[in-house]
Amino acid sequence: MEHAAVVESAIAQAIEAHLALVTVVKRQAMREISQAAEVLARAAKGRKRIFWAGNGGSAADSQHLAAELIGRFKRERRAIASVALTTDSSILTAIGNDYGFNDVFARQVSGLVSEGDVLVAISTSGNSRNLIEAVRVANELHATTLGLLGRDGGELRSQCGLSIVVPSNETARIQEMHIMIGHILCDMIEQSVCE
Repeated sequence: MEHAAVVESAIAQAIEAHLALVTVVKRQAMREISQAAEVLARAAKGRKRIFWAGNGGSAADSQHLAAELIGRFKRERRAIASVALTTDSSILTAIGNDYGFNDVFARQVSGLVSEGDVLVAISTSGNSRNLIEAVRVANELHATTLGLLGRDGGELRSQCGLSIVVPSNETARIQEMHIMIGHILCDMIEQSVCE
């Protein structure tokens, strides 16, 4: 097989895997996505804050989704209070140095999150220790906790008040679904604020 044909086959396989997982998410997670949209919309309408946290690609997704709410997604409207806990390098390195990497989000949650706020923990494995610690602290503060997870949901599935689990073992495919779901949530939040 020629190189071009091998490349095209690999591309087609990736697209087919993506489409198959979209179908699974639509069939299995519609209720959880709807519930999450309702929780986030209620927080936004009540001028509560939505916090996002994740590691690696999920950190980038946290920043992306916070920006959609502070800026705009599709509509002109007021800014929605939304913060990615992944962005301040001074805070992250100070906490990491003084307390350890497992506390980089929990310490921020402790100082920033209030009752009625929402923490969205994004993890493809559901087992990131720093997110588990952050969710624990958020639960103690009576914030709402939402997991955007992959695989079987890991430990975070049972720790979060609500979880959306993408049932795949492929990190790239999970991340693709996470950003799709995140965009759906942003759209629903924005619609509710504009009503």
